[in-house]
Amino acid sequence: MNLPRTPLLLALAAALVPAARGADLPDAPQAKDLAPVRVEGQTHGDRHGTAVDAYGNASLHDTPAAVTVVARKQLDDRQIRTLSELAREDASLGDNYAPVGYYQDIAIRGYPLDLATGLRFNNLTIAGEQRIALEDKQQVEVLKGLAGLQAGVMEPGGVVNFVSKRPADVREATLGTDTHGSRYGALDVGGWLTPAFGLRANLAWEDTHSYVQHADGRRNFYAIAADWHITPAATLELDSDYQASAQRSVSGYQLLGGHAIPQHADPTRMLGFEPWQQPVSIHAANTSARFSYAFSDDWRLRLAAGHSRSVIDDNVAFAYGCFYSPACISGEPGNFFAPNGDYDVYDYRSPGDTRIDDEARATLEGHFDTGTVSHQLTLGTSAFRRLNDQRAYVYDYVGTANIADRDPPYFAPSPNQPGPSERRLTSWQHALFALDRLHLGEQWQLVAGGRFVRLHERAYDNAGAPERDTRMSRALPQAAVLWQPSEPLTTYLSYSEGLSLGMEAPYWTSNDGQMLAPRLSRQLEAGVKYQVGDAMELTGALYRIRQPYQFAQPDASPAGFTFVQHGEEVHTGLELGAHGRISENLSLTASASMIRARAQDTGTAAYEGHQVVNVPRLRTAVYADYRLPFAPQLSLLGGWRYASANVATPDGRVRVAAYNVFDAGLRYTAVVDGHALTLRLSIDNLFNRFYWRDTGSSLGDSYLFPGAPRLARLSVSYAL
Repeated sequence: MNLPRTPLLLALAAALVPAARGADLPDAPQAKDLAPVRVEGQTHGDRHGTAVDAYGNASLHDTPAAVTVVARKQLDDRQIRTLSELAREDASLGDNYAPVGYYQDIAIRGYPLDLATGLRFNNLTIAGEQRIALEDKQQVEVLKGLAGLQAGVMEPGGVVNFVSKRPADVREATLGTDTHGSRYGALDVGGWLTPAFGLRANLAWEDTHSYVQHADGRRNFYAIAADWHITPAATLELDSDYQASAQRSVSGYQLLGGHAIPQHADPTRMLGFEPWQQPVSIHAANTSARFSYAFSDDWRLRLAAGHSRSVIDDNVAFAYGCFYSPACISGEPGNFFAPNGDYDVYDYRSPGDTRIDDEARATLEGHFDTGTVSHQLTLGTSAFRRLNDQRAYVYDYVGTANIADRDPPYFAPSPNQPGPSERRLTSWQHALFALDRLHLGEQWQLVAGGRFVRLHERAYDNAGAPERDTRMSRALPQAAVLWQPSEPLTTYLSYSEGLSLGMEAPYWTSNDGQMLAPRLSRQLEAGVKYQVGDAMELTGALYRIRQPYQFAQPDASPAGFTFVQHGEEVHTGLELGAHGRISENLSLTASASMIRARAQDTGTAAYEGHQVVNVPRLRTAVYADYRLPFAPQLSLLGGWRYASANVATPDGRVRVAAYNVFDAGLRYTAVVDGHALTLRLSIDNLFNRFYWRDTGSSLGDSYLFPGAPRLARLSVSYAL
């Protein structure tokens, strides 16, 4: 795949630079030493790009939900480039099937995100099957827990919202590299063409030299944002981005014989590698428009529409199972590696795999009083469409290798070719929603609302014929009470319901391909937020989430398992956080997440009474930024991540070990010839510790992914 390179980026930047408004010393927000690194409070102003719109346009301090905001400065200082790296920033987040070189998924509160609905760009749903670029994002918001009112059909863990940068007088270039020799460049250029119309462009290109052998990659990214203040009452915001990437996907390990952790696993080794394996290329584009009109100081109309498209050419020499290995145990399922480390290699090719998300939303927000009660009312309607087009893929066995092989033997690729593209899924969600925030005096607030959603989803087989038609309607209520005895302190108790789609039975079960019924989830949460002065906020949340449990149940069928819905999966957790500035020179963002995740009433005794798969009981994440008093241009950065032992099998008998990982870094700021200069050095996994970061699953199969070894990144940003 040929990707456009630096000259095109520089040409576009040169075209935009003269339009930037300002003097010889333009404002360069990215180069300033802003704090705190993570913020849990915002003003009551115009915030229609945030993840908490459905809570009555209130500040985060007044929001009855746990929301984490990862600010631009933290993204820059940590040099975060992927969704998996972003998951390190909060203890409530974790990986869930996040291979190197592929689009990635994460879990919130122990529940994996649904990639169809769990990721948002300026509060509009985007196709999650893409590698999310962060160069054009001003902040990342994580709304934790059920948000049926906000998102409709979704998994109960929460949603992640990426908020774009807005036009500003900025011209900044960044160059970077790492210990493997990767090359990185980015431009951030913006300005106001008139007092009412502004543009901002973010461009990036990257040649990645991966720590995994044979997994080098590249990507180019282009994004533009425009703001038009049509009148004092009317504002239009436009965003569009495009990214092309290509990198070989790295297969995960599997349990040996279904019950043993691979010993001496090598995170730098590509399992199943074959010279004919092509990179996974992903072309993704996201476009959105948001219009706001203020009828008065009390009433505002918001209209929003978004289109997201991701086209994946999926190619992998896939390491999976041991069905064809003589070492595979007779009578045991073959969807694990063999006890001696043997695994089968499959030629998998699925070009043109297309995912499209379209969404439109209209919201009316208003304020009025009834006697002594003040109301903040939100009324709205939305429509969401999801389309999947896919060719009949090639998935053919080509040979058997062993995890001890530095490179597997050469196996000839399959002679078969993918078939024509067919529509595989059409999904529509139509919704009406309403919410009222009642101010009952100075200390009490009541938030009550709901979302009525109608779902119509039709799936098709390889020939394009309908094979499943799902229709349902559901009202999803949400309510909360807030008590604020003083301005710095907010406490809340909330209840919410959400709806998520049923899962598909894996091919190795007796009901292969059957889609189970949608699942209704319920959440009860109590929380507290305390603002310590102007610089630090302390947060805590205690929650309980219930969702019907869908799993492969052992039985006497010829396959040995049947995929069923039986019992509940219950996550009970406590989250603690501290975010802000401790002193003039020290900033801290710290979080801890304790989760008791259980399957209960499943009818399978071995699956109950222990932690569920890929949900550590305890995670912590700490990040500190210390500016040296005797050298204020230099700051020391440090991080610590911890996860307790992580269950890898449904019966709880196999666990990967707990781990501690330490990160370090430096930031140096200066002014050179009147221009801001920032040097950043970040070192992930400072002590080069081996650990298993993920025991998650994909399409019913379980995988183990090792964490990345030590990696140092160096970048320099210069305000032009």
